[in-house]
Amino acid sequence: MTTTQSPSTSSAAADFGIGGTVETYQWDWEGCQLSVVYETLGQGSPVLLLPAFSTVSTRAEMRGLAELLAAKFQVVAVDWPGFGQSSRPPLDYRPALYHQFLQDFTKTVFNTSAAVVAAGHAAGYVMRLAQQQPSIWSRVVLVAPTWRGPLRAMGVNQQIGGTVRQMVRSPIFGQALYKLNTTPSFLSFMYRSHVYSDAAKVTPEFVATRWRSTQQPGARFAPAAFVTGTLDPVTNRADFLTWFQSLSLPLMVVIGEQTPPKSRAEMEALASLPGVQTRILPGSLGLHEEYAAELAEVVLPFLESDDGQ
Repeated sequence: MTTTQSPSTSSAAADFGIGGTVETYQWDWEGCQLSVVYETLGQGSPVLLLPAFSTVSTRAEMRGLAELLAAKFQVVAVDWPGFGQSSRPPLDYRPALYHQFLQDFTKTVFNTSAAVVAAGHAAGYVMRLAQQQPSIWSRVVLVAPTWRGPLRAMGVNQQIGGTVRQMVRSPIFGQALYKLNTTPSFLSFMYRSHVYSDAAKVTPEFVATRWRSTQQPGARFAPAAFVTGTLDPVTNRADFLTWFQSLSLPLMVVIGEQTPPKSRAEMEALASLPGVQTRILPGSLGLHEEYAAELAEVVLPFLESDDGQ
């Protein structure tokens, strides 16, 4: 497991980057070597930024927040395996892969406890690691945390979800189905319906950058796992809440005012737990990108304080 520094082209920087130094982490998973791309910006105590899992997941989602935090911290943003500029082989993407990756990556890249800002489904992976190794994080910020993939949130059962996943993984029909679900018009619809709260920000230029991220070789495999619920870190709310019990590290949950009702109910269940600081900001499931400045306003004091208060 090694890291190497590599240059990025201007187009790649525009679509994927946060404006920092791009590096590659070579990671082995069950005999398969994956190149995981991450980026470092600023100096100071480390803060790991984890983008949400989605069809268009990239570290670029964290650009606005990274630029604001980098004035006082060393910010590291990563493309999850199977997403962004990282390797996208046709693996059996499942929670065990991402649990192990997060543990290995954090131990390799940081030589001290790091703060972490995690969006969406990244929350479950961060919290499981916090339970297993409490000293690995200095403090945790969860932005619009989720644990159910889109189809499960819509009420689709696990068997049907598994069938859909296998269809998307198939060589010819799967690629055609994936393309239908990643057209610019469909991506625009998804952003406007539940990711962004201000439709005016979902411009053709913005959608084009996200569409290009879906055109990487092997792009459909990990997103198919996420959409069908295969990457859900737990199967029910009770198990998710268990990871938040008896933790001594400072923890903040940030919820968007326009979050869809089902997802917001799950977030508010977290907010009701003892010791969890909660902030309500404008936005929906993509508030970490859409309202980066507002998010930074609440995150910076939390990260800078001695006790997280």
